[in-house]
Amino acid sequence: MNQKFSGPFIATHSRRRFLRGLGVAMALPLLDATQPRTGRAASSSLLPNAKPRRMLGICNNLGLRPDLFFPTGTGREYVASPYLELLKAHRNDFTVISGVSHPNVDGGHPSDISFLTAAPHPASSSFRNTISLDQYLAERIGNLTRFPSLTLAVNGAARSLSWTGTGVAIPPEERASEVFNQLFLQGTPEQVEAQIHRLDTGRSILDAVADQSRELQRDVGARDRSRLEQYFTSVRDLEHRLQETRDWERRPKPVVSVAAPAEITNPAQYMDKVKAMYDLARLSFETDSTRAITLMLNSVGTPVVIIPGETLTDSYHNLSHHGKTPEKLAQLKVLDEWHMKLLNNLFSDLKTVSEDGESLLDRTMILYGSNLGDANAHSTINLPTLFAGGGFRHGQHLAFDRAQNYPLPNLFVSMLQRMGLDEGKFASSTGAMRGLEMA
Repeated sequence: MNQKFSGPFIATHSRRRFLRGLGVAMALPLLDATQPRTGRAASSSLLPNAKPRRMLGICNNLGLRPDLFFPTGTGREYVASPYLELLKAHRNDFTVISGVSHPNVDGGHPSDISFLTAAPHPASSSFRNTISLDQYLAERIGNLTRFPSLTLAVNGAARSLSWTGTGVAIPPEERASEVFNQLFLQGTPEQVEAQIHRLDTGRSILDAVADQSRELQRDVGARDRSRLEQYFTSVRDLEHRLQETRDWERRPKPVVSVAAPAEITNPAQYMDKVKAMYDLARLSFETDSTRAITLMLNSVGTPVVIIPGETLTDSYHNLSHHGKTPEKLAQLKVLDEWHMKLLNNLFSDLKTVSEDGESLLDRTMILYGSNLGDANAHSTINLPTLFAGGGFRHGQHLAFDRAQNYPLPNLFVSMLQRMGLDEGKFASSTGAMRGLEMA
């Protein structure tokens, strides 16, 4: 994460509200009671009190099985693939895109660092990256929120989606608990450490602001009370999951008589870590703590994943290089389906949060994709791409030429424009994405 909390926890504009306790400054979601009573906000999201727009860029660097991801048919009458069937509750909330790639981005696995930059030839010895989409936004609207941007990863191994204008990688934050602490703990070092200890012993961060939260809920209307209850429940649920994750670190490890394998970072909790990062992204957006988040799902760096009710026998990377072996294909399908289920849950969670009469999903653009169209072949064309939320006219399959791909950076231009920026080009784009219209 490129911006650490330091100094006093201060609202970026007057309508922001916080609950404060010892070592805690907890941002609240945008409530009806805190909205200005004057006319509607201006249309440009660059203005401090305008309608907030946000982006979440997610890259699974081993992609998805293309035969099970891409639908048949085009436009709004497309027939959902097996993977898209898992998202059917949100069919009208996303657009599936085929036949896209980054021009001249090649090199197989190293191409993940170009996912949000589109910088060409990332495997070249002379390669130098360019600015990523989130950092381009952070430079222009980052002053509107406490965090200009958040850079996150699961099993990251220092692989980042976020790059500065000078081509320097921003190290991602992998520990969900650390991100949570930075979102909600503020005070002197001693106060913060004391609050961390309370969390470690099972106390909720909400305990520190209990009196204020009860008073606030008495003072607001029924819709705000419902919103606060939902938000506080989400915070407690995430605390509980993070506590369970820490409990694993306290348990003794089994003693074996064989040589230690390559280092494994909580392989059994890979999907849990993805879920935790999705929850943190939602809380960050709900509290308007940032408007640009990237999340690298470093599947290449993930060994055997343990999923309840399933038996996987090989590392994620080896399963993706299946050589069309039926057993490996079946196990890879299990992993892909879990990704779709978690994405479905993220969409559902964002839709349940209301902001100024719109859902948080309507305010949040989610790009889910990969730098690889087919990990088995190390192919960097025909990238599996889902684009959800953000107030676009979704419910369609944009099918471009799979032999002569359409530039994926054109989608980045559409995203910048939706954020209120008057931009006609980004990286190797040729304009905004054809067929994608704002609602």
